[in-house]
Parts: sequence; structure tokens; C-alpha cells
Amino acid sequence: MAKTSGSKTSREKRAKPRAAITAVHGYLPPDLLTNAELAELVDTSDAWIVERTGIKERHILKGKGLGTSHMGAEAVRGLLQKTNTAPKEIDLLICATTTPDFVFPSTANLICDMVGVRNIGSFDVQAACSGFVYALSIATQFIENGTARKVVVVGADKMSSVIDYTDRATCVLFGDGAGAVLIEPSKNGYGIRDTLIRSDGAGMPHLHQKAGGSRLPPSAETVAQRLHYVHQEGAAVYKFAVARMAEISLELMLRNKLNPDKVDWLVPHQANKRIIEATADRMGLPMDRVMVTINKYGNTTAATIPLCLWDYESRLKEGDRLVLAAFGGGFTWAGAYVTWGYDGAC
Repeated sequence: MAKTSGSKTSREKRAKPRAAITAVHGYLPPDLLTNAELAELVDTSDAWIVERTGIKERHILKGKGLGTSHMGAEAVRGLLQKTNTAPKEIDLLICATTTPDFVFPSTANLICDMVGVRNIGSFDVQAACSGFVYALSIATQFIENGTARKVVVVGADKMSSVIDYTDRATCVLFGDGAGAVLIEPSKNGYGIRDTLIRSDGAGMPHLHQKAGGSRLPPSAETVAQRLHYVHQEGAAVYKFAVARMAEISLELMLRNKLNPDKVDWLVPHQANKRIIEATADRMGLPMDRVMVTINKYGNTTAATIPLCLWDYESRLKEGDRLVLAAFGGGFTWAGAYVTWGYDGAC
């Protein structure tokens, strides 16, 4: 009896659909903030920024009343258009963001309304820069258990809304943007094969926003003390980011029997070029197999990984093996092993 039951369980596991990324689209606001412009605001230079971060420019969302949902909706509209998907076909929308338009309702709710998606589940995921991979992990489960056929995962952040442009340590790093992917049951066996999510709240003092939540609500005093901006201790964040992104990538490789030669692309969170290079080095990967967009987009937080996929889409081939790795405030970190589901050049 036990043997029969075990065989049935194995058949059920094999029958479970695999979730796959079937399309990706991104949105970047048109206004640019260059290193030369930042040098007029703080004591810095183009050479200093490029040497330490790899960033040359970043996109900034400008316009009265425009929040993260504006960029997320633009990314989703483009995604639906390029896949000929009607809004009514979407079963679930998840938005990963650290800069929601409001405390409530969720930015995912707003995006749905803006693109005409009605009567479905939608919610935000807040895991800082790891948020997109967290949301991808959640979406995968909805596809695998059969409760959804088409899930949209958005990573979007308007970091310019929480950046102090008198603080050289942070203002040079961040930009605004959004990326969205469509998740569906795989038709060819390729897809999201493994995900890992991790956190350690002891890292909070090193990277957080000091005020604006329930612990320290907004007040005249918190505004005067400039507590509503990103606080980052760069040395500590660098140390943890390199260690954790490499750690989770190597764990995924071990779990899935991947050596460096079998990884076609590392898709790392775009926090800092030195962090990206150090992570690739620890994984044994050359930089020509690492997606890098930080030079032109900066750190767009939850949007960095989907924007990488969008930027490199034409270079991706069906079956390519990708390792996604992210690290964010809190601390959070996450990874995913994905076999790419389609030829991006088509």
C-alpha cells in the first residue's frame, strides 16, 4: 500500500504545471539625472560616481501626482499589448515595491484600475530590493497549484521620492523605473525551477527609512529632521550584499546540480557594480554572462531584475539557464533558478 501511495504522489508531482516567464516589458520615465547634474547638488563628480558605483545616469519620474503606480501601469500596458493579452484574461497581479503610492490601497490595486483589470486578486509585496524575486516565488505557487493561469508580477519603485539629494552616500545610487513579467503554465517544460527567499531583521539599522510608518509617524519634527529619506550605511550593506547574494546563488546551483559552465546568465540586483562583480567572481562566472544595466538605470530597487530581463530579452534563448539573485534592506535576500521559456529575438 505504501508503495502504491508513493507512486501516486510521484505522478501527481510530475503532473503539476511548471510556471514560466512568457513575456517581459519595462518602463523608464523620460527624464534623466546625470552624474554631472548631481555634481551640482553635492560634492561629487562623474569620475567618483562611476568608479565607486558604475552608474552614469538614472531615470527620474517627474510630474505632479505621479507615483509608482504610473510606471507600473505603463509596464503592464506594454506587457499586455506585446502578448495580445486582454485585461480580463489576467487572474492575479502582484506588485513588488518599497515606494507605494499610499499606505493603502496597495499599488497593485491602483495598477489594476489604471490598466482595466477588474475583479481579481492583487496585492503588494514589500521586501525592498528582493521584492521582485519574492513576488515571483509567490506567483509560481499560484500557477503550480492550478488556481491561476495568467499572473502579472510587477517590480516598480519611485526611489526619487525617498532620496535626500543633499546626501552624497545615497543620492547617486537610485533611479526610478518599473518592469513586469507574465507568468503562465509552461508549454515546453522550461520555467521557474527553484526559488529561495531569506531575511534577517537584524540588518535594519544599516538600511532603512527612519520615519513615516507606525513606529514613527509623519510629523513636523520628522520632516524637519529629514527622517523620511533612505538611510544607508554603505560599508555594512556592501559586505552583507556580496555575501548573501553569492550564498543564495551558490545554494541554488548546488540544489540544482549546476556548475558555473551550466549557468548562461546571472541576473543580479543592480545595487552597485562592485557588488555585481564580486558576486559573479564568487560564483565563478565571467562578466560577459552577467546582466548589467546599472550604468544607465541606477538602482531601481524592486525593478532592477525585471528591467535586466527586458533589456537583455533579445539576447535570451529558449532553454537558457538563469540565476536571479537579489539583496535588500531589512535585510532580505532571494534567488531563483529559471530556464528561459522563449527565444527573445523572435
